Amino acid sequence: MQKASEAMTLGFYVQKLENSSNYLNSSDIQSYYQLESEQLTSQYSIFFARIVYHDYLLKNHQEVINYGQDQAPFSQKTLAYLRSEAWLTDFPPALTLHEFKLKDFSSISYICPFAYRNQKPEYIQIITHKPLSESLQLYVKRSAMLLSKYADIYLDYGRQKTEIQLLEDILHRIGHQLRNSLGLIGLYAHNLCLGLEDSPWQEQATIIGESIQGLDTNLNELIDCGQSAKLRVKHQDLRSLVVESIKNLQPLINQKQLKILIPDTSTILKIDKLQMKQVFDNILSNAVHFSPNSGTITCSWQVFQDEVLIKISDQGPGLSQEDLQKVFTPFYSRRRGGTGLGLTIAKKIILDHQGSIWAQALSESGAQFSVILPRPRSGN
Repeated sequence: MQKASEAMTLGFYVQKLENSSNYLNSSDIQSYYQLESEQLTSQYSIFFARIVYHDYLLKNHQEVINYGQDQAPFSQKTLAYLRSEAWLTDFPPALTLHEFKLKDFSSISYICPFAYRNQKPEYIQIITHKPLSESLQLYVKRSAMLLSKYADIYLDYGRQKTEIQLLEDILHRIGHQLRNSLGLIGLYAHNLCLGLEDSPWQEQATIIGESIQGLDTNLNELIDCGQSAKLRVKHQDLRSLVVESIKNLQPLINQKQLKILIPDTSTILKIDKLQMKQVFDNILSNAVHFSPNSGTITCSWQVFQDEVLIKISDQGPGLSQEDLQKVFTPFYSRRRGGTGLGLTIAKKIILDHQGSIWAQALSESGAQFSVILPRPRSGN
């Protein structure tokens, strides 16, 4: 029963993290660690539990403290001594339990590190009335293992949140800069139309003005991609969306005589169609551009219970180690005339959908982009 309870506790908090990035905050992390410390002091002979951890969002080390039933709180002097870590004369490996002597303490102190970050340990410290039994030692180690897993999840989501914020800032900055330039060009195009009345050149000036309006619309959509709160999610058919992106690239596909392989089966995703189509447009556009004449582009997907894995591969020159490191970095592009923003925006959109995307070089030749997206649960 105890193991099941621990699994449910971790699962509850992990689910909170996975359901929404809004849950990613320091108070939730502290609540979980506080709960673990309470469970530790509920065990017989453990009358004090202190958990020290690194908060990725606050960028410093925090602690939670809990006392067993009927245990009087320690004095500030005693707590200051514990926090000083003057007693920490050695740094044992993570997930191992070690006894440490404390000055002026007749009780027994143990620590069990669960991680080392920012040149400091994260650990459970407990103080007991008597030596821990073998079963209690296993219990403490198991608690440390759960804390380690939760810390890793928290760190991943913290990094993801930072990445999203960075991409949002980039998209907004670029968007507003381009909007100013487009506005100026549009103004000149309008003036040309007025000045070229009854001239055969007026039609071309009008086309320039209309093109500027189209670019401005696309730019607004680009800026909206930088705002996850504006996702307009609906149930969409995956295969239909990929086929739509392929149709937009059909002239170049025909010119290069490329073969596109796509599954007959499909699945339903809960996504923003406009934004997710932009993801497939960017990935497939790169695949078509880098494919050799008469090459093959393969689209495939595997449907799992809670997610779908989508793969798009080509037979082009592949990706170097530098490409793999920088392919999603803003302004990095191997395409002549490329902006270097297509895959950056694609990654931002995938992250907003609580998914993940990565690139890899294929063993023979070519590149493959993989996307994982969550599948809607029945009834959602």
